[in-house]
Amino acid sequence: MHDIRLIRDDPQGFDANLARRGEEGWSEDILAIDARRREAIQAAESAQAERNRASKGVGDAKARGDEAEFERLRQLMADKKQEQAELEEKARIEQAQLHQILLTLPNLPLAEVPDGDNEADNGELKRWGNIPNFAFDPKEHFEVPAAVPGLDFVTAAKISGSRFVLLRGAMTRLHRALAQFMLDTHIDQNGLTETWVPVLVREEAMLGTDKLPKFGDDSYQTTNGWWLVPTSEVPLTYSVAGEILAADALPIRLTAHTQCFRSEAGSAGKDTTGMLRQHQFEKVEMVSITRPEDSRSELDRMTACAEGILEALGLPYRTVVLCTGDMGFGAERTHDIEVWLPGQNTYREISSCSTTGAFQARRMNARYRPTPGAKPEFVHTLNGSGLAVGRCLIAVIENGQQADGSIVLPEVLTPYLKGATRVSREGTLE
Repeated sequence: MHDIRLIRDDPQGFDANLARRGEEGWSEDILAIDARRREAIQAAESAQAERNRASKGVGDAKARGDEAEFERLRQLMADKKQEQAELEEKARIEQAQLHQILLTLPNLPLAEVPDGDNEADNGELKRWGNIPNFAFDPKEHFEVPAAVPGLDFVTAAKISGSRFVLLRGAMTRLHRALAQFMLDTHIDQNGLTETWVPVLVREEAMLGTDKLPKFGDDSYQTTNGWWLVPTSEVPLTYSVAGEILAADALPIRLTAHTQCFRSEAGSAGKDTTGMLRQHQFEKVEMVSITRPEDSRSELDRMTACAEGILEALGLPYRTVVLCTGDMGFGAERTHDIEVWLPGQNTYREISSCSTTGAFQARRMNARYRPTPGAKPEFVHTLNGSGLAVGRCLIAVIENGQQADGSIVLPEVLTPYLKGATRVSREGTLE
């Protein structure tokens, strides 16, 4: 959410930055509503002051026996009470309208973020690893013989419909090993605190982490009002909602492995084959809560944590900075990490790391004291995938596929697979 004071101070600058996100000319409407709200508040305060003065005069008029003045002042008190109530209601309505507008406007991009309309305008930051050179035509993950027995889309569709998968045997074990490896790396090497979180959250948590109202159609809500998390970014970040943190408690770096749920309402017809885009999937998430001056460097650190997972797995990737037209609603700057998928002959997103600045913190009132006794300021929040487990499974399958239909597995997973180093063509760990 945006700071109304900054909009008042620099409406042209606000509009110019919003225009980079494809939003035009909001400051005039916002400031008009804000002016009406402030005018109503001031008028209500004046009515309250007049009530107070009349209240004092009533006693004096009664004591003097001035019945006419007594009645006049008593009527004035009643009139001002009603006037005050009407003005406070007007201010409340204007405030609600202002709040609703501010909830629906995207975050402002940092000055360094490249302008652009879509992913074609993103800027490449880094490439790592060698793209495998196969002596055969590489297959997509759901076509690799070793993976086929363990990727059951037919049964999943019978149970739940499209965009679900039922994992079996070696694929289940490999999927679990990947998640455990990610968690262990983030905890032991990257200094993140493992957290177990609910995947059913209150509406306030979705609002505070900018998932509502913008992305309501992309998420699932239960009949009693809970929301299924689209990512554990929601509970991890919202864990500091309403808090005033000490400066020496920052940064807070958290990680969690959870199920995630997305309706994929905006992706009709995209990636319908295989398990690249699912309604239910698993992700190891990273969240950081930092001081404002540290958030930009924290983004680079978080990106490196995610990149390190792919490097340890030996999976080629590239990292890009998203342009203004491709960046998520709440982000100030975003780094996408795209892993190489031989079956598609292209890079596909496997992690997205973003700093939101104070955008989420202002929505959920998360603050810290720069020094003891100082006025609280908003923290900055960051989030990133470290990584999407299912997509990592896809990358391991496709990059490790062999001409005989088997899959050679990354060495770092061997301890998690009781010494297994490959999946046979028949789908068994060996």
